[in-house]
Amino acid sequence: MRLGLFSDIHGNVEALTRVLEDMKSQGVDQMICLGDIVGYGANPGECIQIIRDLGCVCLMGNHDAAVAGKMDYSFYYEAARHSLDWCARNISLDHMQWLSQRPYTHRVGEDVLCCHGSPVQPAEFEYIFSPEQARAIEPHLNELAPVVFIGHSHLTKVFALSTLGVNEVLPSTFGIRRGYTYVITVGSVGQPRDYDNRSCYGIFDTEKKIFEYRRVEYDIKAQASKILAAGLHPNFAKRLFLGV
Repeated sequence: MRLGLFSDIHGNVEALTRVLEDMKSQGVDQMICLGDIVGYGANPGECIQIIRDLGCVCLMGNHDAAVAGKMDYSFYYEAARHSLDWCARNISLDHMQWLSQRPYTHRVGEDVLCCHGSPVQPAEFEYIFSPEQARAIEPHLNELAPVVFIGHSHLTKVFALSTLGVNEVLPSTFGIRRGYTYVITVGSVGQPRDYDNRSCYGIFDTEKKIFEYRRVEYDIKAQASKILAAGLHPNFAKRLFLGV
């Protein structure tokens, strides 16, 4: 089975549409959204509806939880708080209720675990984008699946953990080796931050045990213009062009 794993859409309907088109062209059997449909971008309601229409598994991200009233975001910086407040005002009650019901984790068989941030206390949305952060989950390896897919950081970071320590995996396509627990960040659909402004998602072949990153171009200017027209912070538009 080929899993299409995507995360951090952030209201960017242009990026989401192109990624879904690419997934279909790649023969993906099952799509899994790792959360953060809303926040930053100008089309939260449209993105929610697209995901709902797909009928795929969709997990709770921190921005989803914030908009749905499931977490306190008063400590977020001002522009992010404004964006979340704007989202809450601009999505329907039905969409709000649907967001509030998203699960924090999902398993595919015995070998794959999906969540938005760290798989340890997933409702806390801790980051894993450094070897030190990956090392912090070592005491919990027996509780995890051999392959853990996450989002949250908008990066393309991969760590292979074993009793011998943590190794960072660099290739964009790689095989899963026995004896390791892999933590794979699938990148961001709507707001990449790894200095590549193309949308990013991943495909995992559960039989061949091979993961690959996919990059997809989309109409950045269209989404950026809508962000500015909505009165959201201009940095949310600017960073789309920069991939940061």
